[in-house]
Amino acid sequence: MNAIQETNFHFPGQTGFYRGKVRDVYAFPDKLVMIASDRISAFDVVLPRPIPFKGQVLNQTAAYFLKATVDIVPNWLLDVPDPNVSIGLKCEPYAVEMVVRGYLAGHAWRQYRDGHRTLCGVALPEGLRENDRLPTPIITPSTKAHEGHDEDISREEILSKGIVSEPEYVQLEQYALALFARGTEMAAQQGLILVDTKYEFGNLDGKVYLIDEVHTPDSSRYFYADVYAQNQQAGQPQKQLSKEFVREWLISNGFQGKRGQTVPPMSDEWVSQITKRYIELFETVTGQRFQPDETTDPLARIETNIRQAIK
Repeated sequence: MNAIQETNFHFPGQTGFYRGKVRDVYAFPDKLVMIASDRISAFDVVLPRPIPFKGQVLNQTAAYFLKATVDIVPNWLLDVPDPNVSIGLKCEPYAVEMVVRGYLAGHAWRQYRDGHRTLCGVALPEGLRENDRLPTPIITPSTKAHEGHDEDISREEILSKGIVSEPEYVQLEQYALALFARGTEMAAQQGLILVDTKYEFGNLDGKVYLIDEVHTPDSSRYFYADVYAQNQQAGQPQKQLSKEFVREWLISNGFQGKRGQTVPPMSDEWVSQITKRYIELFETVTGQRFQPDETTDPLARIETNIRQAIK
């Protein structure tokens, strides 16, 4: 299978290029072309081997949820001309990610386990266990880092530093909670629990837009609803759909993205397992059958489809 590690195209009218952890972004005067590669990152580090079909899963999952939430907040998406490509409006990103958490899991649990009872300025009650449902969904923002680790930040810090104005931040909070509520409803219809997720927003001509991906396996965590209560009562790990299983594998092999640590080798079998988990997530969260694009030369396919779309 031809996994897409990176792209290096040059398009007519192109004004810029940026390679993120996962996406290759081609800038034009009024729009962006985002190619979801098969790179995979964890702990803000790009792992050495790409995962076949991961980019297609991400791109198509994001497009599915962007179309399903456009009544809540306008979003950047204009066209999906290829399984790995989205074209949309060029917005000025806000320098924060809006992380919404409905359950105590992942990073939030690790902070809580280590004795912290305040996360990004939000007080957490005593007596919670890993994966417990929070009394109400909370927003724990993080700074958006181009390189290295994103950093937790509080609402108060964001406003005092002038990173986002208060009226705009209130709008971002309202949109984030409304999106989380919609995501929770859509997950429940598929027998899932939306545990936590992140949203990114941008501004264009004074208007807020939802940008980037939404409710994908890279940005979200899901539990299976049918076994949630039973597992919590028994103190068992939750069966989940997310990228957390990759993080757990890395942790068990001595890697958390810290200085001096080396990414453990990824076997063919492990790469194949990650592919299967991503496809499972797509089919479970959307209720649709995944149709892998098995083009022998995906880079040529992508370039052709983008050139036709931007004519």
